Amino acid sequence: MPETFASTVVDWYHANRRDLPWRRDGFTAWGTLVSEFMLQQTPVSRVIPRLEEWLTRWPTPADLAAVPPGEAVRAWQSLGYPRRALWLHAAAVAITERHGGVVPDDVEALLALPGVGDYTARAVAVFAYGARHPVVDTNIRRVIARAVDGQGEPPPPSARRDLAAMSALLPHDLPAAAAFNAGMMELGAIVCVARSPRCDDCPLAQRCAWRAAGYPAYEGPRKAVQKKYEGSDRQVRGRILAELRASHIPVTPAELAAVWPDAPQRDRALRGLLEDGLAVAEGDGYTLPS
Repeated sequence: MPETFASTVVDWYHANRRDLPWRRDGFTAWGTLVSEFMLQQTPVSRVIPRLEEWLTRWPTPADLAAVPPGEAVRAWQSLGYPRRALWLHAAAVAITERHGGVVPDDVEALLALPGVGDYTARAVAVFAYGARHPVVDTNIRRVIARAVDGQGEPPPPSARRDLAAMSALLPHDLPAAAAFNAGMMELGAIVCVARSPRCDDCPLAQRCAWRAAGYPAYEGPRKAVQKKYEGSDRQVRGRILAELRASHIPVTPAELAAVWPDAPQRDRALRGLLEDGLAVAEGDGYTLPS
């Protein structure tokens, strides 16, 4: 089964994959790393224009490492989860200082970079360098849960279980393994989607355990649902950061008071930004880190 399963996905991927910047010939390992940082919990459509701007401005890790971290936060703009910008800047500094400005190809070396977790390390090693590793994201977990395990959705993430499940399906041939990783991801992103999956267009429809079982409802444990954004501290943090990005001089407390009316929540959000290093006190106001 694994060989036939994998070849079906690989053939489908080569015929149906989207034309995305990080899949084009000549795309750099640095570009792959930047794209993986940006794609965490952010839709592809929002990432592509920001990625192109970023790589035009900072085409190498050394270029990004040479500017203050606040510039990375400013350029991040509306991508969300702006700590990723700080981590990416710190990773650029580490790559420049430890690896001569070249993104490493080894998973362990990649894991040692600031902000790089297991998924990102494996994704860079596989998609930038062609190494053979299982890569597991939310989309892949959903495809395996349905097609292999017969469940409508995957249980909460487990690195050991998820990597073992993907490893069992991974082809031995290096190019096929990379294409299979990408294909499973693509399949989950555009066909085997969370809601209203397009089963009639799925190359695995005839071997899908969930479909064969009559699409039973999922009754297992679920991942915790994130609280809504509107009115949350995350929204207040975003408002404050937007104000700091728009100004190249310190923003005063009075100016920040106009950003959000709830003073205790505003102060709590500002303290969080200061603790995370996304804002710094300067004089009588606050700026991005320098």
